[in-house]
Order: sequence, then structure tokens, then C-alpha cells
Amino acid sequence: MILKLRIITFNLRFENDTDGPHAWKFRKRAVIELIKEYAPSILGTQEGRPAQLDFLTHSLSDYIANIPSSRRIDDATCQFPTLYFRNDLFDIVESDEFWLSLTPSVHRSKDWGSAFPRMINFARLIPKGTNESFWVAVTHLDNKNAFARQMQAGMIVDWVQKRTGNIILMGDFNERPGSNVHRLLTSHLIDTWEAVNMPEDRDSFTYHGFTGIPRQSRMDWILVSKGFQVERALIIKDKFQDRYPSDHFPYLSDIKITCSL
Repeated sequence: MILKLRIITFNLRFENDTDGPHAWKFRKRAVIELIKEYAPSILGTQEGRPAQLDFLTHSLSDYIANIPSSRRIDDATCQFPTLYFRNDLFDIVESDEFWLSLTPSVHRSKDWGSAFPRMINFARLIPKGTNESFWVAVTHLDNKNAFARQMQAGMIVDWVQKRTGNIILMGDFNERPGSNVHRLLTSHLIDTWEAVNMPEDRDSFTYHGFTGIPRQSRMDWILVSKGFQVERALIIKDKFQDRYPSDHFPYLSDIKITCSL
């Protein structure tokens, strides 16, 4: 059985009223419109605070939010990377998350000079009607400290190496392609953008600061193990309700895998 999947990684931009006309309350409907328009099988978000994630969960009835029981949902200010799965496509076998620090089970812990606490959220899924599972994870590396990003990426590589089966890893890595972090992760996984020979130029940059003008680098990635075949890569630059849904462009990849029945 050939299973086709659409994956989207989407930095939501955290709820921040100082964003003025770009504050969450003005663009949250645009976020939902974009997700429904592109209809991912699996969505990975970053920077979502609990109220934002609750809004997505209630607005996206076709999806299940991957919120493990260990999560401190009473912390309204925390930004949690979170996976959403189409509930008609997958069963969740197991799920968890941990902080990218020396004390990964300690809420909001951070090390190595990381400006913010950072986390990985993950699950093992079985596509309905098949007997095979694979892993999916979403993360967000620090935006200020390069050494912290390197150490955080090292923790993710350790997680990858301990998994059996195929893996999809997505997120905002706050690094450019070819950086130490990118080389470290792509020594174990395949960059979907590179897999279909997309150009590395200004048009590939995924941060735009609500302007629509690409800036900095292609920092939002979807990485997959060799069991997946990459068919398409797309940076979504659409406006919805005449506004950009976030300060990052979401990134989409269509992939496929052979599953046993």
C-alpha cells in the first residue's frame, strides 16, 4: 500500500498584543483558513501558547492535537511545539515531549545559554488499515544562541538514533541550510527541500516578519528518513483575509511511503 502524506510545519507567532495589526486576535481566522485550504495530513506548529492551541483544536475538528499528559497546560505563557494529526488517517500508539535541556523532564528548563526554553513534541503513529508505524516530531530551536542550537540538535539526533522505524522531523530550526545544525541533522535525515532540488535563494527564505518579503534564511524544515519518497516542496506565501497568517511562511512537503497491510 502506498500512503501519501501532506506535511506542514507552521510557526504560528506567539500571542503578543504588541504586534498591533498582526496580533493573534486579528489573524487567527487566517491561520485556520490556511490549514483548511492546504489540508495537511500532519501539521506541526511552533510558538503556540495554550490559548492558541486550544483555538486550533476547537477549530480543526478533523484533527487530534498531540498533547501528552505530562504537559503543564496551566502555564498560559509557555510556547509549546505541537503536532496535529488527521483523526481519520492515524491512530496514535504513543506520544510524549521533553525539554531540550540537561533536565528534559523539568518544565521550562533551559541550558547552554538558550534564550528561551525549547522542546520537542513527538508521537508514534499507525496509519489506519496498515500494520506499520512511524514517528513524527516537531521542535523549535533557540533563536539567539548558536551553541544552544547545536546542543539542542544533538539531543534530537540522540532521540532519532534511539527510534526504530521511519521518522518525520519538522520545525523552526533558526538555522540556514549548510550550517552545523543542518549538517548534523541531515547526516541522519533527508531535507525534503533538497530532495526535490529546490533552489537555495532568497525566495526560499521562510521568515518575513509579516511583510511578505523573505528575510534571513530557510529556517523552517521538514526532514524525513530514507523510507519516505519526497514528491513536492512548497513555501506557502498566500495571504488570507488580506493578511499574512504569521511572520513565517508555512512550509509544505508531500511525501509517500510503502506500508504493509
